[in-house]
Amino acid sequence: MPRAIFISPDGASAEVDVAIGTSLMQAATVNGIEGIVGDCGGAMSCATCHVFVEEQYLPLLDEPSPAEAQMLDYTAAPRQPNSRLSCQLLMTEERDGITVRIADPQL
Repeated sequence: MPRAIFISPDGASAEVDVAIGTSLMQAATVNGIEGIVGDCGGAMSCATCHVFVEEQYLPLLDEPSPAEAQMLDYTAAPRQPNSRLSCQLLMTEERDGITVRIADPQL
């Protein structure tokens, strides 16, 4: 099963198994990863699952949809070029090992 690595704002990391087709937000909340809130449950209406994707994984991702791009303008932590909403990042075999830094703050 593919794995994702979440790095918290304090530098601690957690590696979790993520079923193909599952969002990184769902994987984080199911596995108790602190810092990923996901208040809206993945409906892309809260921006509380903001992450910074490590550079080497960006080419494996589609561009943010217009709706995601708009929500990224309203994140609590300043938006960066590698900002994404983890609810919109679905696991694939190719994304095995994807590493994301959890944005701080989320609220």
